[in-house]
Amino acid sequence: MKDQIQGKAEELKGKLTGDKGEELKGKARQKVGDVKDHVRGARDDVQEEAEKRREEGTARNDYQRP
Repeated sequence: MKDQIQGKAEELKGKLTGDKGEELKGKARQKVGDVKDHVRGARDDVQEEAEKRREEGTARNDYQRP
């Protein structure tokens, strides 16, 4: 989130001053923030799935055949 906010500020600063480099730098920083958010989301999904599978595995291992 920080990257998106900082990037938006840089982009706006570039637009106001006519500095295309600053504007592009801001847009790039926003994209970096988007990628970081997607990676965090994927990591959380993987952790949740791993936890779910661990719990299912534990439940199956608790069952003893006669």
